[in-house]
Amino acid sequence: MSVDINTLLAEREITRSISQFARAMDARDWDELHRIMTPDATAELGTGTLSGPAEVVTAIRSFLDECGPTQHLIGNVLVDVDGDRATSRAYVSDMHLGTGSKAHLNFATLGDYHDSWARVDGTWRMTHRTKHSHGIRGSIEVLGAGPSGWRR
Repeated sequence: MSVDINTLLAEREITRSISQFARAMDARDWDELHRIMTPDATAELGTGTLSGPAEVVTAIRSFLDECGPTQHLIGNVLVDVDGDRATSRAYVSDMHLGTGSKAHLNFATLGDYHDSWARVDGTWRMTHRTKHSHGIRGSIEVLGAGPSGWRR
């Protein structure tokens, strides 16, 4: 099987962006999440369709702002490139630790990120993310209430 250098470079950039997205959530670097997504990016994170980076980031923050340290580990990344479009799938295993009166609690999930990408001005940007959850462990009380307090 022969793969051209441009496809390899695209796969590398997309794989790196997936990891940067995970690390940005853990570092609470919300500007980095905006940088990775296109202005019209959408997401399905289990809370309904989210439209635009601001809405995606707001939803993520609604869970993580009240949470202690987190770690989103990414693995088994597969990227398929088709010209200026691409799709990727990546396992995610995330750990969320409680803080304050919930410091003794933790919450973890196993899942898959299914992402779509577009090359915009020579840079790969995320156009859509769906998280498929396959399992949870621990206490969801570690997280914030979610968008519009939906969990409470």
